[in-house]
Amino acid sequence: MDLSAYQRMDANILLGIVNEKLRLECADLGELLLRYDMSQDALNKKMSSIGYHYDEMSNQFKANH
Repeated sequence: MDLSAYQRMDANILLGIVNEKLRLECADLGELLLRYDMSQDALNKKMSSIGYHYDEMSNQFKANH
């Protein structure tokens, strides 16, 4: 899936896509950001808007507690 328009995507849809990319294609968040030319601040802000944060241990965005 093309992530070039990630900033305009619905955050819930983006969450699913990003977590799939992290699970199947990218070793960590840094690789995802480089591969898809994404801004870490913009992605974190988008995920935070729906109550999610990046968890290094699982290499996934997870719900805030």
